[in-house]
Amino acid sequence: MTYNLIRYGVKDASIAENRALVEQVFEALDEGQPRSVRYLVLELENGEFVHLVGYDKDSSALTELDAFKAFGADHATRRSTPFARSPAKIVGNYRMLAKADEAVPA
Repeated sequence: MTYNLIRYGVKDASIAENRALVEQVFEALDEGQPRSVRYLVLELENGEFVHLVGYDKDSSALTELDAFKAFGADHATRRSTPFARSPAKIVGNYRMLAKADEAVPA
């Protein structure tokens, strides 16, 4: 699986809009359940968003979603910083990628 880490800042006035558009992408992923994609988005306190995208052969199962196209349509106007995209390798993952509302057994 190929992984990319994407990081960018969002203008204060656009944070809620960016968050809502990201949430719509996750709704579309939940609906379609593509097996070839893994996706995580973090929102930092300083208005930055960090996306970790994993895909098998290509990212089209994500990028071809209508919700993802809507997210990207005016993305440049919402950003306060340019994209920083880097290939990434998962070195370790200890129960971090469980759903946020999922209880972790003690």
